[in-house]
Amino acid sequence: MSDLKHKRVLVKFSGESVAGNDEHGIDPMILDDMAASVKSCKDIGAEIGIVIGGGNLFRGEKLNKAGMDRVAGDHMGMLATVMNGIAFRDALERAGIKTRVMSAISMSGIVEHYDRRLAIQLLSDGYVVIFTAGTGNPFFTTDTAGCLRAIETQSDLMLKATRVDGVYDSDPEKNNDAKFFDNLSFDDAISKNLKVMDATALTLARDHALPINVFNVNKNDALKDIICGKKIGTLIA
Repeated sequence: MSDLKHKRVLVKFSGESVAGNDEHGIDPMILDDMAASVKSCKDIGAEIGIVIGGGNLFRGEKLNKAGMDRVAGDHMGMLATVMNGIAFRDALERAGIKTRVMSAISMSGIVEHYDRRLAIQLLSDGYVVIFTAGTGNPFFTTDTAGCLRAIETQSDLMLKATRVDGVYDSDPEKNNDAKFFDNLSFDDAISKNLKVMDATALTLARDHALPINVFNVNKNDALKDIICGKKIGTLIA
């Protein structure tokens, strides 16, 4: 059994990460791969919370620009995260992992309403807990929700899964000369406006001393290696 450096972690997956190459919808094969990655961490004793975005199913920016009320659009985005959470729960349970989905918005009969004390107990009991519907409030991103849930559940580390190897000074998918950062302070990440997370999320993590590891979700065993202490991606602390 590998030695864990980080016993309890919160993993933030983007909605786009579950869509695969299609960029929209849900790719069940991608979900199965993500579930296998989580299982490899559970097998060595990690406690894992998950926050997942909803951008693969709904993005409110275009509708907002077309005149839709921002709050209505954000509420629709929250519902999209619940749909992703239910799909991910199915993949995890098929992989033999005990999983619960909690929503910041009450949805009796579909998923459980978020309860911090219960979430901590479930994590301690070996469940994966998927936190959905963001913070339950408009104007806040799922990155902010991830930082909030990580802090509330006393996680050692937040991991942000992306399509690139970590944090760069510009988009590496568009700029081959983009500079990679091994380590960043929260203040540098905020002042340089590096787009890794919104300032609200970074400030929340900074103020509560929650380190954030940004990594490439497509790298084999990256999640497991990070929680065992291997240096992968960019560490913001």
